[in-house]
Amino acid sequence: MTLPVAILAGGRATRLGDLTKDTPKSLVEVAGRPFIAHQLDLLRRHGITHVVVCTGHLGVRIEEALGDGSQHGVRIRYSPDGPRPLGTGGALRRALPLLGDAFFVLYGDSYLECDYAAIARAFLASARLALLTVLPNDNRWDRSNVSCRNGRIVGYSKSQPTPDMRHVDYGLAAIRAAALRPYPGGEPFDLERIYSDLVARDELAAYEVTTRFYEIGSLAGLAETRRHLGGAA
Repeated sequence: MTLPVAILAGGRATRLGDLTKDTPKSLVEVAGRPFIAHQLDLLRRHGITHVVVCTGHLGVRIEEALGDGSQHGVRIRYSPDGPRPLGTGGALRRALPLLGDAFFVLYGDSYLECDYAAIARAFLASARLALLTVLPNDNRWDRSNVSCRNGRIVGYSKSQPTPDMRHVDYGLAAIRAAALRPYPGGEPFDLERIYSDLVARDELAAYEVTTRFYEIGSLAGLAETRRHLGGAA
């Protein structure tokens, strides 16, 4: 079982400083290639070939670099923010016509070596509007922001985490379009709002992974990801 995937690649990546002054984060070099090329190859190895890239800052550069995705064995379509940044939630809401009823959501700075097919199966079996992958964390890899109980997310907050939050948002979710349709199109908002609303309605399932994530959202994370994927830090 595979689902299409939306890659959220519209951020300005200010934490990477001059590296992203004229280059979108997705195109930052990792092991001799743009980071998003590694993401696409990983997805293809897991049987995912339908990709929608949600773009914003310098998004045209991403389209120029990847084209239709055929060089990576996938089919890529693009959903630009438009005249103003829409945030992670707003960008995903805008991309719904390209995604269908159910899909994965992947942060554009995350490299996740997990079992995508098993996660898709767990999502469908949960009968909930969304499923969030989580990693036991205890503030090890990043600040913990998720509380889980009996296969459900019972607390989620990146902005105001609480002491009972022992897991961290791993960077991959599966969502039904119905979870996003109530939100106004063309308005900026964050995925955190969607997840918090789903938690309040007991509509956010949890899937625990045990393999750590890699990310390029910070200079330290970029160096670590370069080492992991075979390049120099």
